[in-house]
Amino acid sequence: MTNPTLRDRFDQRLFNAIVSRSLVYNTCWEDPAVDRQALALGADDSVLVITSAGCNALDYALQGPKSIHAIDANPRQNALLELKIAAIRALEFDDFFAIFGEGFHRDFAALYRERLRAQLSPFAQGFWDRHAHWFTSKRGSFYFHGLSGLVARGSRAYLMARPRLRRAIEDLLDARDLDEQRAIYDGRVAPVLWNKPVNWLISRQWVMSLLGVPYPQRKLVEAQHAGGVSGFIHAAVRYVFRQLPLADNYFYRVYLTGRYSRECCPEYLKPDNFARLKAGLVDRIEWHTTTVTRFLRAHETPISRFVLLDHMDWMSTYHPDALVEEWEAIRERAAPGARILLRSAQARPAYLDAIRIGPAQERLRDAFRFLDAEADALQPADRVHTYAGFVIADVPA
Repeated sequence: MTNPTLRDRFDQRLFNAIVSRSLVYNTCWEDPAVDRQALALGADDSVLVITSAGCNALDYALQGPKSIHAIDANPRQNALLELKIAAIRALEFDDFFAIFGEGFHRDFAALYRERLRAQLSPFAQGFWDRHAHWFTSKRGSFYFHGLSGLVARGSRAYLMARPRLRRAIEDLLDARDLDEQRAIYDGRVAPVLWNKPVNWLISRQWVMSLLGVPYPQRKLVEAQHAGGVSGFIHAAVRYVFRQLPLADNYFYRVYLTGRYSRECCPEYLKPDNFARLKAGLVDRIEWHTTTVTRFLRAHETPISRFVLLDHMDWMSTYHPDALVEEWEAIRERAAPGARILLRSAQARPAYLDAIRIGPAQERLRDAFRFLDAEADALQPADRVHTYAGFVIADVPA
């Protein structure tokens, strides 16, 4: 952990100004299939997860844990989860899939007003009163709205302006096997996609900010990848498109097309799983607009599973003391044998070795058991692949 520089402080203000007024994530970009293997959720587990877009909280609910606490300091992210939960409770599957699968429902305004709004908190009501048009927008999809949606919309516009590349991407997403994917990517996508203007654009900090990536996280990428941000993105996309089947990679499908398909979508958007959530599993989710530390200090019941995404990357620069406090709160509130997952732009986050907690100033690797080999074994299957680091740590039993 280092003291923030003048540029760090300027970027923090700019990043906060953008993020604090906006819905940043309209869909989750952390692969819950990897998480499910690492978490091994059981009926007695209590889960803490950063809300993001709420997709993964719904995914974990399908595993039947006792409770799920979705935590986010941005109330707009919780407003999205609230809307999804309200829609699961009030709507039939076809309407639900049109809204959150296709990102467009011509009658959403009426559905929202008559069947969803009354279930929402006052903040969520105000937010969706102003933004319900995102689901009926001429832009074509809810997934082209919010900050990350602006980048997706720009990517889609770029593809529409280049029909040859657009057709190649569509064929790539519909490829039948890895051999076909590799042939399409190597022969038709990569030679056209990567050029100087694209490389310049994806290296801009304002683009990273729209995607919820602050400057300190960008620095972590640049420190470990010779090609900088653009080189890291090249490598990640190349790996995903050439090494992992795209038939079930709903992350890139929704980003590139603005919609999921019935065959390629998150688990909560599948008919049988929707029915299970509606039958009661969704009621196990509670949302909290607060920080992880504040929630843990006020929550008396032990937590057995923590899914912390990547927020520690930017805390390590912007709020190093608060990061120490968070780890202390985790240890205090964690159940014996609890498991912690986090992601990072750094393959081996250096701040995890620098943090000292408690009166004895223990190293994290002494206070927790880090399962580096297990994390490394799961990381190659991650369908997003934009995080260099996947961390698993256990609390002593």
